[in-house]
Amino acid sequence: MPETNPSRRRVLRLAAAGLGASWLPGPPGHAMAEEDKERLVTRRLPDESELPAIGMGTWITFNVGSDAKARKQRTEILRTFFEAGGELVDSSPMYGSSEAVVGHALAEIGGDPPVFAASKVWTPDGDATDEQVTQSERRWGRDRMDLMQVHNLVAWEPHLEHLLEMRKQGRIRFVGITTSHGRRHAEIERIMRERPIDFVQASYSLANREAEQRLLPLARERGIAFIANRPFQGGRLIDRVKREPFPDWAKGAGLDNWADLLLKFLIAHPGVTCAIPATSRVEHMRENMTALRGPLPDEATRRRMIEFLREL
Repeated sequence: MPETNPSRRRVLRLAAAGLGASWLPGPPGHAMAEEDKERLVTRRLPDESELPAIGMGTWITFNVGSDAKARKQRTEILRTFFEAGGELVDSSPMYGSSEAVVGHALAEIGGDPPVFAASKVWTPDGDATDEQVTQSERRWGRDRMDLMQVHNLVAWEPHLEHLLEMRKQGRIRFVGITTSHGRRHAEIERIMRERPIDFVQASYSLANREAEQRLLPLARERGIAFIANRPFQGGRLIDRVKREPFPDWAKGAGLDNWADLLLKFLIAHPGVTCAIPATSRVEHMRENMTALRGPLPDEATRRRMIEFLREL
């Protein structure tokens, strides 16, 4: 079942790392009261540590190159994400300059922000795994990546073997595989059954629930963390629902806005570890991060969400 109360261990871990009040979960620019820290929605990872259930994607949104104004804005987006309690940031060498922009933002923020650094290996050269991991570390400014994933199963067999060996050596913390748009689910399922991976990432949203059929139950069965990508369908889903007034029944269920509703639908599923919406606007990041607190919808409310979307 979803954990809505992170353990004291996580708060103490932040304190032990020397993180100031601005790095404790809270509204942008403010330290949180102790009771608010305890309301973050978290999930337990394969190593028994905890992770906030709302992360951040960087596809398109952080691919801004050397544009100084855009980089400054992305730095504020990332700062807002951390201040609201987020940790997992997901990127890829496929995403143009996104990794470098994340690294720039981390350097600008300074200190030791509580980032869970997740990136990917994306090359048909099965012998270039180490090179890409090293490249990601350099771009992010990290000594070690928390999670490295084989992106869209490109040359997955040699890359996965290399990553598993790197995990054994302590070079990386977790190993995963990814897909999107519903592609290659049968192959993803086979890998989940046969290989000792820690994470799987696939598309999951209120409008695309294919992952509920096999991947999410299997992730629970195998103890594999599940990252839900494209939770807003690249923006199309949230644009669609925002044409409608926010319903009273949703307010009665403790939901604050459309982003809160769409993301809590996902993280209320017991198989989901983290959802990773992407945004290029600080105000949208604040809306996204409301899903990290407050009550999660029960099954009756989730069914009502599904029916609501069907009727649009």
